Formats: sequence, C-alpha cells, structure tokens
Amino acid sequence: MKRKSKNQSKNKTLNFLRYLGPGLLVTVGFIDPGNWASNIAAGSGFGYELLWMVTLSTVMLIVLQHNAAHLGIATGLCLSEAASRYMPRLLKDLVLLTAMFAAVATAMAEILGGAIALQMLFHIPIRLGSILILVLVLFCAFTNAYKRIEKLIILFVSLIGFSFLFEVGIAKIDWGAAVVGWVKTSFPSGSMPVILSVLGAVVMPHNLFLHSEIIQSRQWNLEDSSVIEQQLKYEFKDTLFSMIIGWAINSAMILMAAATLYQGNGHSIDDIHLAGSMLTPLLGNAASIIFALALLLAGISSSITAGMAGGTIFSGIFNHSYDIHHKDTKRGVLITMVPAVLIILLIKSPFDGLIYSQMFLAIQLPITIFTQIYLTSSKKVMGKYANSKRLKIILFTIALIVTFLNICLFATGF
Repeated sequence: MKRKSKNQSKNKTLNFLRYLGPGLLVTVGFIDPGNWASNIAAGSGFGYELLWMVTLSTVMLIVLQHNAAHLGIATGLCLSEAASRYMPRLLKDLVLLTAMFAAVATAMAEILGGAIALQMLFHIPIRLGSILILVLVLFCAFTNAYKRIEKLIILFVSLIGFSFLFEVGIAKIDWGAAVVGWVKTSFPSGSMPVILSVLGAVVMPHNLFLHSEIIQSRQWNLEDSSVIEQQLKYEFKDTLFSMIIGWAINSAMILMAAATLYQGNGHSIDDIHLAGSMLTPLLGNAASIIFALALLLAGISSSITAGMAGGTIFSGIFNHSYDIHHKDTKRGVLITMVPAVLIILLIKSPFDGLIYSQMFLAIQLPITIFTQIYLTSSKKVMGKYANSKRLKIILFTIALIVTFLNICLFATGF
C-alpha cells in the first residue's frame, strides 16, 4: 500500500511538471523593463503604500490568466481567433485594434528598456539603441533564432529577479509597514498614474492573448473530456504557482525601492539607472553592470514576446493562429514593433515613457477583460466548459474594479 501511495504521489508530481510551462513563461514577463520602472516608481515615490496594488493585481491576474487558458484548452482557439469567430465584425475589429495598440505600447517599453541598457553598458544613444534592438528582435522573430538562446536568457533574467528576493532578506525593510501596505488600499496624492502603471505591468493585456495562444497550440481540445479536465486542473496549478512567484518578485522590487530610494517627499525617481544600486549589497560594485545586462536581456526577450503577441492578435483578426511563416503573422509583428520604435524616437523622457506605456495597458485592460468574459461565458463558444455563475461574478467584479481605477485616473488627472 505504501509503495502504491508513493507511486501515485510521484505520478501526480510528474503530471504537474509535465503541464508546467505557459504560466512560468508569462511570469518571466514580470521581470521586464516596464515592470521594473513601475515598481521602482511605486517604491521610491510612495514607500510601502502601493504594495496592495501588487497583491490585488496578482489575484486578478491568476483568475484572468486561468480563464484565458481555459478558453484555449476548451476550444483550441486563442482569444483573438475566438473574438473573430464569435463576435460581430465591427465590435471585433474595435476590440482587436485596441489590443494591437496595447501590444505596441508593450513593445515600446521593452525596446526602450533594452536601449537604456545599451546606453548604460556602451554609452549608445537611446534612439540608436532602439533601432539596434528592433533589428535584433526582428531577426530573432523571423528566423526562430530566439529559441536557441531562450532558455539561457530566461535563466539569467530569472536569476536577477530572484536576486531581488534574496536582497529583501538582507535589507532593512520595515516589515510592519510592508504588511499594512500589502493589504490596505491607499491612494496617496499624485499616485494614480503609478497605481495604473503597476496594474498594467502585472495584468498585461497582450499576455492574456499570448497565454491563450500558447495553450491552444497544444490542441488539448482534440482530446477526450477526461484529458481536457485534467489539463484544466494542472493548468490552474501552473498559473497559481507561477503568479505567486511573480507576486513575490514584484513585491521584492517595491520593497527594495522603498528601503533604498524612498525619500518621503512623494517624488519618484525618474532614472532607471539608479535601480542597479538596489542590488549593490548582494553584487557589490558590479551591480550596475549586471543590472544593465539583465535589463538588456529582459528587453530583448520581452520585445520578442510582445512581437509574438502582436502577431497573434493580428493573425486572429483574419481567423487563424500564430504562424511566423504566414504573411498575416509577419505583418502583425512588424505593425507592433516598427511603430513602437517610432514612438521612442519622439519621446523626451525614457523613464516617463516606460511608466506611461504601462499605464496605457491598464486603460485598455477593461476592453480585453469584458471581451474575455463574453467569450468564456458563452456556451456557444465554450460548450459545457463555459464559466459558472460564481466565476462570472468574480470576473465581472475584476472588470468593474479595473474600470473604477481607470475612472479614478481620468477624474484625478494624469
């Protein structure tokens, strides 16, 4: 009996590891330039007061990412394809057009982060660095070269993310204030753009499209119902496990910014170069160089991911899935990446560009969420796997919270 019990436990672990992946890939997106900028702005400008936004955003993200994956598992369609197939054409075009704008905003932040890293490492001007990053990203996207180095990049960037977690253990953190900050909502004067940027950096619209695309590419919907239900169970564990790691890394960034950069005057730092100083206790004098290298790799990796999301959304407009060899996917990638660089050429403050790009993602987010709710609640789309009444209530609550925060942003001004 004991041997049988051990074998069952081992099989459960192996099954979980087998399904692990898409959630972790999305988690790496937490360690991107836009996310770093938002967390640094939150911690340096408002101390521990905005930690609640990380907690709330992560809870919402767990529900939304699982729901997006639910769509891919049950239907074999990504969010963009499902919208094209089951929504009125004009409404679908408006939704996916705004999603493309969100993908461009994401790509702009990621390319900009990579360009800032090139400036830190080699003193290359931001605008020239952005063009260099664009050329490299397009080469990787169109030749699949990225797949050869993807694991190394993810490993290095992840190590930097976990370095922040380690730093928290040796830094002088006011844990009493931190615990309060995690659970108590607070809206300090002038904080709404930063609150929305943290929301947009965690619950990124393009990741909802991308997660459903990654899941649907496995074509679990072609299996019998027992396999689909097993996949739904393990996918939720994958999402939950991965998002908790993401919450910890995001929190660690804000904690370190609050502990090392907060001045108590309500002014956030506007220079991401200073972020490297947060890692000095662990990495010593090499902290700035290692941080810049991590920022560069994160920028490249996340730019490629943003391009994939743009290709996914644009392909979905024409009712087919992501395929880099297909002309629509290639156009989607180009439509995402090229305008992103053109925007960088026009902006004056790189750090503000990072912050406001994430804020724009939060502004677009209600559109994506309501679209996702409509599709995953429809029995015509999902069959017997449509959202339950309880899940509908949870999803609508999330949508209303995000909408409310956007209203607050516009009511208080940017």
